Amino acid sequence: MKSSAGKIQVTSFQDLFQTGGGAEPDDKMLREIPLSELFPFKDHPFQVRDDEAMQKTVESIARSGVLTPGIVRPRREGGYELIAGHRRKRGSELAGKETMPVIIRDLDDDEATIIMVDSNLQREKILPSEKAFAYKMKLEALKHQGKRSDLTLEPAVPKLPARDKIAQDAGENCGLTVTRYIALTKLIRPLLALVDADKLSLSTAADYVSILTEQEQTILVSVMDKLDVIPTRSQLVKIKEQRKTEALTITVIEAILSEGCPSTVQVVLKQTRLRQYFPQTYTAQQMEEVIVSLLETWSVQHK
Repeated sequence: MKSSAGKIQVTSFQDLFQTGGGAEPDDKMLREIPLSELFPFKDHPFQVRDDEAMQKTVESIARSGVLTPGIVRPRREGGYELIAGHRRKRGSELAGKETMPVIIRDLDDDEATIIMVDSNLQREKILPSEKAFAYKMKLEALKHQGKRSDLTLEPAVPKLPARDKIAQDAGENCGLTVTRYIALTKLIRPLLALVDADKLSLSTAADYVSILTEQEQTILVSVMDKLDVIPTRSQLVKIKEQRKTEALTITVIEAILSEGCPSTVQVVLKQTRLRQYFPQTYTAQQMEEVIVSLLETWSVQHK
């Protein structure tokens, strides 16, 4: 929903709890809304997990209710779009509540996006993939705001570049870190999952994997699965350089990822040697089953 021209620009989560003079929000804006009328933010990048933290939220809501109201804006089609409070809504559902306190604000898409991102970045545990899409959404919103002329602005002051502002607001080192997170949005799901699992570093994934096309990434994943390996940074550097001179085929990537891998060990036992340990009536399959069984027992004993 678009806001009217000339209103105060909302640029942070804290701004939602203030009017132009710094007063508390109007009581008319604070209401108990049925959970059935609260809808998730479009393309919400943050996961709502039923984990241990959620269980604590449920217990708190069951005991004391929702202490911090959510933030919503009216929807044209009816109901309200959640800007802040997705986890509180889920906690309320699990706690058996029917309503949730919310502050209703008239915010445009860019303002709502910025508030949604900033409010969720206050959580303790955030996955790299969540930051990636959240930072991208906020960057686009800030760029849109920079092009608008209908906002009431403070006296002109030097502005930070959008990426540096995002970094400052989120507690990141610098704008480059934000750029790297946003680069993760170019990864296909299996590779992004490796970053979330801390098996592929942010800098490696952003600098060397995100530059690959979707088809090249798909080939990379298929070779990784075949060899059961996760590429090292040096291997990905070679892949990046190799693609400058030739197509990244399965053969090319497999050759690079095979470097440094331990070679396959093949053990050959003569039948005459094995036969002395088995009855003459045993077939080759029966002998194999006994050997595998003994090896499994040995493996368990030596772990």
